Amino acid sequence: MEIPFIIKKTIDSRRSTRSYKMLDIDQEVINSIRNFGEIIFLPFEHDIEINFFKSKPTNKLYMTMKSPPDNIAFLAETDVVSISKVGFLGELLILFAHSKGISTCWYGHYRLSELERLIPHLQTKEQLKESNMGYGYSKGITTGRRAICVSPLGYHNKKGLRLLDRITKKTSSFKRKEIIELLEEPNEYNKLSNDIIYALDLGRKAPSAANSQMWRFSFEDNYKTIIISMPIGYKHLKWEHPNVDIGICASHIWLGLIDKEYNPIVSVYEEGNRAVWKVSI
Repeated sequence: MEIPFIIKKTIDSRRSTRSYKMLDIDQEVINSIRNFGEIIFLPFEHDIEINFFKSKPTNKLYMTMKSPPDNIAFLAETDVVSISKVGFLGELLILFAHSKGISTCWYGHYRLSELERLIPHLQTKEQLKESNMGYGYSKGITTGRRAICVSPLGYHNKKGLRLLDRITKKTSSFKRKEIIELLEEPNEYNKLSNDIIYALDLGRKAPSAANSQMWRFSFEDNYKTIIISMPIGYKHLKWEHPNVDIGICASHIWLGLIDKEYNPIVSVYEEGNRAVWKVSI
């Protein structure tokens, strides 16, 4: 299939942004992002809702930064597989937005009550109570659908970059583990084809909460099937939805194989309270 952006260049250059100009996105650009969201092809069934919304320049939604005018939310059920599919789908849209010159940042720790005010989407009052400390992420499976993650959409304001971001820009936040460090069996590295290594290289560049890079890779079918998951029992100190990050990583690997002119087959299932993705050529 044809992807409407240069895959490797877009993945290599995309970075999370936490400082925005308080400007509306050009209407033609925002329309192109909306249209991509409507026609986006996924190699699996899903019921994720993409919701574009406006916000005023306050700290009420993201707390650590002011909201730009344009934002996006990804709504889904809260089972492990649905949460991980949000990562896969959302990353494709975020990469497309980046290719159009729009900055983004995956946010799970948004203020749920403020999002509910901006885009009423919860089915019951109990859903607000189920959230952890009033933020968007929740402790495990909850009732009904909710916004799993949100992201600002806007133009990067380099002058407004926080001191923390200036520091991390030069240190850990952009560092990535080598492929061999992410293999369940490191001695399998020399058995991998160049195309599989290319896909894994794009996979390891996926964003993750606090740059934790929890994904691990294993193989089936004579190294023609890549299995992407986090270790059984893995828990992040703050981030309740590491399965989102696993979905993001799977999307990068899928894109990498498409870039090598394959038509990859994708499946995802729950195992040990984690999402496990298989991408096969």
